[in-house]
Amino acid sequence: MKKNKLFLLLLAGLALTTSCNKFLEEEPKSAVTLGAYYKTEAQAEATVNSLYRRGAPLRYSFASSAYVGATASVNTMLTGYFTNSYEGQERVCLFSRELTRQNNTNLISSTMNTIWDDSYKAINIANGGLKYLPLIDMSDQNRSRLLAEAKFFRAYNYFYLVKTFGAIPLSIDVYESLDNDLYLGRTEAGKVYELIEADLKEAVEVLPATKFASNGHRITKYVAAMTLANVYLQQGKYVDAANAAKIVVNSAHGMTANGDLGLSSAYNKLRTTDDLDEVIYAQEYNATISSSGWWPTYGFNASAVTVFDKYSIFERVYGPTQQFLNVYNPKDLRIQPNQFFHWKYTNPNTGKVWSSTEAGIWYYVDEDALLTTGKGTKDWNLYRYPEALLIAAEGLAKSGGVTTEAAGYLAQVKARANTEGKTVAAYTTELMALSADSFVKECWIERLREFPLEFKMWDDVLRTKMFPVISTTDAGKVDFVPLIGAKNGSGAIFKETDLLWPISPDELQRNKNLTQNEGYK
Repeated sequence: MKKNKLFLLLLAGLALTTSCNKFLEEEPKSAVTLGAYYKTEAQAEATVNSLYRRGAPLRYSFASSAYVGATASVNTMLTGYFTNSYEGQERVCLFSRELTRQNNTNLISSTMNTIWDDSYKAINIANGGLKYLPLIDMSDQNRSRLLAEAKFFRAYNYFYLVKTFGAIPLSIDVYESLDNDLYLGRTEAGKVYELIEADLKEAVEVLPATKFASNGHRITKYVAAMTLANVYLQQGKYVDAANAAKIVVNSAHGMTANGDLGLSSAYNKLRTTDDLDEVIYAQEYNATISSSGWWPTYGFNASAVTVFDKYSIFERVYGPTQQFLNVYNPKDLRIQPNQFFHWKYTNPNTGKVWSSTEAGIWYYVDEDALLTTGKGTKDWNLYRYPEALLIAAEGLAKSGGVTTEAAGYLAQVKARANTEGKTVAAYTTELMALSADSFVKECWIERLREFPLEFKMWDDVLRTKMFPVISTTDAGKVDFVPLIGAKNGSGAIFKETDLLWPISPDELQRNKNLTQNEGYK
C-alpha cells in the first residue's frame, strides 16, 4: 500500500495543510495574520507539513517539465559529462555545459528566481513556525519534534542556497509585515554555515532514531545526520563529517542486497521499490494526489514516442556522454544494461522496440506509468545509505589515514557493484594498501559511479576544487586535476566565476543592498 503521508504546499507565503492517517487534506488559509493563525496544534502541524514539499528538496525531485530535468540536474551540466537533447530551447543547460552563463544572466533568470524565491519562502515559513510554535498549547514532545523539523528544513534550504550563490542574506526572523526589514545584505558563507550546523545538530538530538519509512515519512534523526554530514563535508570538516555519517552507518538503515545481477539487482530494487532500508530520505509520490510528473519519460530519447502511448513527449533531458560512461570498469554492474542505463527496450504490450546508440537512464524508468497509468509513483531518493558509507570513509581517511574501518566502508559500495563475486573482505585488504590521497580519490571515483543520476556530482567538484578527467580510452580510469583551468567534458575551460550561480535578477532589482556575483552581467 502506498504511503500514508504526502505534504503539499498550498499558499505562497504560508502554505498550510492538516494531517490525518492518509494523504494530507488541503485546507487553504488566506488573508490570515500570523499571530491570529497560530493558535492550535493542528495549525502548528500544518505549518511544518507544508515544508515537506517546498523549496530545496524540490530542486532534486520536481519533474515539472518534459524538456528540462529537476533544477539540480542543471548543475551537473557544468561538468560537460551530461547533456540535454533540448538545450536549444532550454538554454540554461547549454550555457551551463559551455560555461557561458556569465554572458547570459538574463536568459537563465527564471531558474535563478525560482531557486531563490522558493527557498526563501520555505525559510520564512520555518522562521514563522519557530517563532510561534512555542506559544501553542501542545505536548512538549510534539512541540520539540515540530520545532526540530522546522529547523531541519530551514537548514536544508540555506544549505542549497549557500552552495548555489555563496554569501546570501541570512535571517532567522519571520517577515510578517512591511515593518520588517525586507532588504538584507549578503552574509558571508561561513556565518550561514554556522546557522545550518546549529539547526541540524539540534534536529539530530531531538528527532526520533528510526527509519524514514517507519516514521510516517517524517524527518528523522538519520535524515538530519545525513544532511549534517554533507554540510561538514562541503566545508572540508572531515572529522565532523565522518562522525555525523557514522550516526547513519550505525543505524537500522543498510545496503540493499543483490538478488541477482539482473532485474533483481539492488539497483533495480532501488528503481522499482519504495521504502527500502537503504533510503534515508525520499520525496514521496502518489498517482492520485501528486505523481512524479515527467520522470518516467526521462529514461529515453525522443524516438520513444512511437513505443509508448501514455506520454506525448520524450526527451533525453539528462543524458550521459560516452566519456562519462567510461567512469565504469566494464565489469561494474552499474554499467551493465538495465542497471543504471539502457540502450534497448521492448514494450511488452505491443512488441514495439526502442533502441539508441546513446544511453538512456534505466534508473528513471517507471514501467507501470509508461505502460498502464501514465502517472509515475516512484519516490525520489534524496539520500541513500552508500552516501553515508562514502562520507565516513573519506572523512576518516582525510583526518586519520586509511584505517580498516574506512576501507571497510568503501569496500561495501565497491563489492555490491562487482560482477565477479569479489568480497568486502577482499576489497578491504586491497584498499588498505593505498596511500591516504589515493584512497580519498577512490572515494571520489566511487561517488561518481554510485550517484551520477542523483545530481551530486557538482557539489563534489565544488568542494574539492578538483575536476575528474575520465579517460576516453581506458574504461574505469579517472584522474583529477585542479578545477580552475581544467577542461570540462565538453571542452570548455573552468574559470573562477563558474563556481557560483548569479544572484536572482528579480531580487537584485528589489533589494539594492545586494550585489551580483563576480563575472555576471
